[in-house]
Amino acid sequence: MTKIEPLGAVRERVLGTLRQEIIAGRLRPGDRLVERELAERFGVSRVPVREAIRALVAEGFVHFETPRRTVVRPLSPTDVEELFELREALEVYAAGLAATRATPEALAELRRLLADAAAATAAEDAETITDINTRFHDRLLALAGNTLLTSVMEPVAGRLQWLTRRNEEWPQLLTEHQELYDAIASGDPDRARAHALKHVQANHRSTVRQLFGSPLVDTVRPESPGHLEGRPQRLPRPPRRPSA
Repeated sequence: MTKIEPLGAVRERVLGTLRQEIIAGRLRPGDRLVERELAERFGVSRVPVREAIRALVAEGFVHFETPRRTVVRPLSPTDVEELFELREALEVYAAGLAATRATPEALAELRRLLADAAAATAAEDAETITDINTRFHDRLLALAGNTLLTSVMEPVAGRLQWLTRRNEEWPQLLTEHQELYDAIASGDPDRARAHALKHVQANHRSTVRQLFGSPLVDTVRPESPGHLEGRPQRLPRPPRRPSA
């Protein structure tokens, strides 16, 4: 007897495949997602495909250009800025916690990931590099030992992976991860936060260059004591206009 796959499982299979194809660049910004064509491709009805597309809209990967036309979203400068602001606020804080909570076993796992990343970088294997780098950051977040922090990151994890996939300065990325590991392994939370901030800001600049060809004005703010303590910096309010 043929086993019937539950509708929810079908939806997750379609969703996971489409999400990964967008992250890997096989589905590019502007590419159209057509329910009928996708249903035929996956050998399923249009219902799970429709639900998967709605989930991708909610996750920020695709949008409706018209009620009948769904396409992969381009990443705008505002998207990039907001995602890196979130990374800066949360990952810097997580690195400080990880430095005080990482066990020898957890540090050994990070070393293994770095070794795998070095091999993938030497082979210029973009998909493997992206996968390993994502796992490295996932483990770093887990080392912080804060479940609320993890739950805050989960809704945007896919878009962050999509974003970091755009950064192809792989040897530099590997060096930054190795330095971040050394800082966390030192057990010094201030050093870990400083290196995490340096890494996020460098990744921001690299990603902007890859996506837009030139740096954006004021996209990366300078280091501040507030950042190094794991707290986002408050920007000064603009002066009030004089009343007429």
